[in-house]
Amino acid sequence: MRSLFRKPSVKWLLLLALLIFACLVIIVIGRSHKRSTVTDAQALKLLREAYSVVLKNYVDKPDSKKLVQKMVDGMLATLDPHSAYLPPEPYHEMEVQMSGAFGGVGIELGIKEGKLTVIAPIDDTPAFRAGIHANDQIWKIDGALTNGMNITAAVKRMRGEKGTPVELTIVRAENNRPILFKLVRDIIKVKSLKPKLLDSGYGLIRISQFQERTGSEFKEALKELHVKSGGQMKGLILDLRYNPGGLINSCVEVVNCFVGDDIHNSAIVSIKGRFPETNRVYNGTLGVCRTYQFSKK
Repeated sequence: MRSLFRKPSVKWLLLLALLIFACLVIIVIGRSHKRSTVTDAQALKLLREAYSVVLKNYVDKPDSKKLVQKMVDGMLATLDPHSAYLPPEPYHEMEVQMSGAFGGVGIELGIKEGKLTVIAPIDDTPAFRAGIHANDQIWKIDGALTNGMNITAAVKRMRGEKGTPVELTIVRAENNRPILFKLVRDIIKVKSLKPKLLDSGYGLIRISQFQERTGSEFKEALKELHVKSGGQMKGLILDLRYNPGGLINSCVEVVNCFVGDDIHNSAIVSIKGRFPETNRVYNGTLGVCRTYQFSKK
């Protein structure tokens, strides 16, 4: 008796096998895609596990604070060159630099021939009034030897609240014995710019950093140059070489001396963030430089 069912041909069997294989591939890809999508909770779990393993099993017991610091540094390093985490002490130092004022004695320091050396005392400061000179070597700070001490550590020892005492023992080339200076700390104000009237009749303003008072200092510098030139200044050169930047409000204040009027608020700079509420536009108003006409001679 002949069978009611035909045997499937080889072509049909191959087609069926290909369909089954394709279905299996799709399923595997779907599952692997789900596994590759890591949630925030899973990422943090991985971080905790890695931290725990290193802390428990590393050959030498690591410093847990340094481990966390490096983890944060590594995370921010993947974003862009400008994103970084500042621990409390470096952050405070940045705030001091931006303010342009701090409690101290008023000495610019350097290292010469391996010794802590005064580059220059800042005018009208405790160090300047006491008679400390450029090239003086600082031997001791409050009795502590400075041999092997870096500039950061020395600055930290000399800074402090206004009115507090600090002793510096100085070695001076023309003196046989060290000189002891008993100083009282004061508020030291460091200017962020220096104006100069050139022989050619042009004004030059060198801005080293945009600090809190840079805008007001810039306007004062313009007035000074205007007076020195007898109102005949031919033009102005802004020297921004090696300027690392600083506070955006101070930058805008300087630019506003040249850009903007009382009718049209010219946009100086804008900031666009991830969220609309972080977007900002800094507009110019009446530029003060309009009151200082440059000579056409």
